[in-house]
Amino acid sequence: MNMANVEIALEIMAKGMGGIFVAIVVIMAAVMVLGKITGKIKDKEEE
Repeated sequence: MNMANVEIALEIMAKGMGGIFVAIVVIMAAVMVLGKITGKIKDKEEE
């Protein structure tokens, strides 16, 4: 196994894992924002 190929593979894998992490953070932020928006609307409707 060539070490240069291993380094290239690790770099590609790190970019992929970083992309997945960023996507999860974006989805979590969107869910939190939408939860706060819809939560306020439901509270107003119940009163």
